[in-house]
Amino acid sequence: MTITISAFAQSPDRGQGLARDMGVRWALEEAGLPYEVRLVSFAAMKEAPHLAHQPFGQIPSYEEDGLVLFESGAIVLHIAERGPGLLPDEPHARARSIAWIFAALSTLEPPVIEFTMAALFERDRPWYEARQPLLETRVRARLGQLDSRLGNNDWLEGTFSAGDLMTITVLRRLGSSGLFADYPRLAAYIARGEARPAFQRAFADQLAVFTRSQTASG
Repeated sequence: MTITISAFAQSPDRGQGLARDMGVRWALEEAGLPYEVRLVSFAAMKEAPHLAHQPFGQIPSYEEDGLVLFESGAIVLHIAERGPGLLPDEPHARARSIAWIFAALSTLEPPVIEFTMAALFERDRPWYEARQPLLETRVRARLGQLDSRLGNNDWLEGTFSAGDLMTITVLRRLGSSGLFADYPRLAAYIARGEARPAFQRAFADQLAVFTRSQTASG
């Protein structure tokens, strides 16, 4: 049965590959699983048909043979468990790689999102100048811990896995922050992920959606 995922019809990231369908697209490309994309407008995201697939009115959702999933981490884990190359065969390494999926979304992403969203939407607020250094300190604490754990290794658990995929997907949100100048090993880690052919295909497909939307609206 055909896999169908939902994605923004007009992504707010303006083609930077930061929308949450990016990790799902990347996982599908790594696993070699063909898929279709159902583009959803902001209005349609809040309507009953989409809410039946994603109860919080977000993207992405995943549909296949009667199975409907939401939440990018859960979708990536599902893909990784059924497709080759995204989870190690050795049980302990496999469990650790799955743990990194959860760590990326539960431990690393919250301070990253808070930091980046404040920079985008709170610059005109009176508390911004006082609050942003605190948010940066929290992000740096996580980056320092991740940098220590990665060390001089190419990947978190020896070989590339879905844990790396989700971790790099989160780290890319900081791409314009300048913070990675202080973490060259993490910068190289992100670059290795972005150089993977599966990432390149997923990025190109997501960018093409943005390009078409701009052409249509122009």
